[in-house]
Amino acid sequence: MRTAYLYNKLRKTLLVARVHENTRDERSILHSLAEFDLTDAVLHAALRADYETIRAALRQGEPLSGRMGVYIQPRTKGAGHGSTSRAFYARKNLVAHLLNITPLKLGGASPDELLT
Repeated sequence: MRTAYLYNKLRKTLLVARVHENTRDERSILHSLAEFDLTDAVLHAALRADYETIRAALRQGEPLSGRMGVYIQPRTKGAGHGSTSRAFYARKNLVAHLLNITPLKLGGASPDELLT
């Protein structure tokens, strides 16, 4: 995953969480800032597993689905049905972890198990 487009994009990601005061989006308060830390071996392994799942589907000519991936998912960009342009989206459990709201729950696997 190191040379992949997704990896390079994640290395440069800065997350900004805002609290909106109303639905008109006239003003918001900065809640927190966080850098995407790919030096965490457990997080890196979990993201790599999602990436490899999506990559395998593409290589086998299988359709991509928003149900794929535990922490990142492929979805269409723009107007849904019929679009062939795809993007990666972070699931809310990953965003919550990155903003230090909720730690990732990796099913009890140790970092060593995830990296093998």
